[in-house]
Amino acid sequence: MTASEKTAVDFWFDPSCPWAWMTSRWVGEVAKHRDLDVTWHIMSLAVLNEDKDVSESYKAFFPRALRYTRLVAAVQELHGQEYVKPLYDALGTRIHPGGSKNPDEVIPAALAEVGLPAGLLRYADSDEYDEQMRASHFDGINRVGQDVGTPVIAVNGTAFFGPVITPAPKGEEAVKLWDGVVAVASYPGFFEIKRTRTSDPIFDQ
Repeated sequence: MTASEKTAVDFWFDPSCPWAWMTSRWVGEVAKHRDLDVTWHIMSLAVLNEDKDVSESYKAFFPRALRYTRLVAAVQELHGQEYVKPLYDALGTRIHPGGSKNPDEVIPAALAEVGLPAGLLRYADSDEYDEQMRASHFDGINRVGQDVGTPVIAVNGTAFFGPVITPAPKGEEAVKLWDGVVAVASYPGFFEIKRTRTSDPIFDQ
């Protein structure tokens, strides 16, 4: 199968979001069984909520989250799109299953794992690539509306928020969920299906 025959998937994520992490692991599992051409994009929960009335505890999370999104945006601009997914994997593994809340530990280790210069750490505290980061964010969120979050997925141009899942299904179950989600999302008049979350994210160790 050629690249033009593969299913085009665009995935927008904030590295700090555990639910986006779960969904990204699911998409990675589906890609083992289906011919997906996935392009990974940065989005920002800090940007999404900058004009919203949110709790003080949630606001306190945004500066840390913004450091990761700024870093990924800088790496994409300076080193190319091909580093976005490996860097996300390296960051997310430390943030989510690893449980680290310290970007000053997470970022250097992730950069080293991916083979990127340690000096890129400075971009986590720089607004130099905020324009590009915001453009990527709004490219994703404008496809689904401002009242959702991360992740945003587009499959052959049809975009949706989520799915919010835990744990990330494997094998046949992953593919079954994929087929169902894509089928539902492709219906123009379908907007929402939801139930209350009863579990925190369950990470693979």
